[in-house]
Amino acid sequence: MQSYVIYLIRHGAIDETLKGRYIGRTDVNLSERGKGSLREISEKSGYPACSKVYASPLARCTQTCRIIYPDTEMQTVGAFSECDFGDWEGKSAVELAGKPEFTEWLKNSDKTPPPHGETGKDFAMRICRGFEKTVNEVISENILTSAIVTHGGIIMTLLSVYGIPQAESYKWQMDNGYGFAVRVTPSLWFRDRVVEVFDTVPFAPKAETQKSEIEFFE
Repeated sequence: MQSYVIYLIRHGAIDETLKGRYIGRTDVNLSERGKGSLREISEKSGYPACSKVYASPLARCTQTCRIIYPDTEMQTVGAFSECDFGDWEGKSAVELAGKPEFTEWLKNSDKTPPPHGETGKDFAMRICRGFEKTVNEVISENILTSAIVTHGGIIMTLLSVYGIPQAESYKWQMDNGYGFAVRVTPSLWFRDRVVEVFDTVPFAPKAETQKSEIEFFE
């Protein structure tokens, strides 16, 4: 039976001064270092070819697409935007420490949203609906290879929900510009809503890819 490959790739790095801050819907650009790193990865390892790219509409993702897939059709998908941190956008945990609502959010972010932001549950439901719609489109339109360029937290969440081997979200962490390759087999997808994680992206040299599934987590 025909299967489909989707590459889940995290966007390039943003400005170091933003590290440690809640940067969700804030539309920041890639840093010059981030752009350079993507070009270096492209030249050294190369990103796998694909027929279509789905991207978060935020600039750090669309800019990543234009660098690593300059000649590939790109479609932005709002569902793949980063979590909305509301009034806490751009702030750090140090700045928010001591605020009762921040303490409550840390205890139960699934049910407690930041002021004017979204809960962890709403975030997960949004991106899962977007992913299922995208996978169904890939199958129905017979797009054999595609990529989703989005945010690290989204990739981690999606693979913790749909990925085989099964693993908690923190096991699916990746550096900027890197990600995972998944294989969608229609019979498994429509029956069990699962995808097989079979490699990292960009692909390692052949000698390095002869590994069991469990080695993803070593």
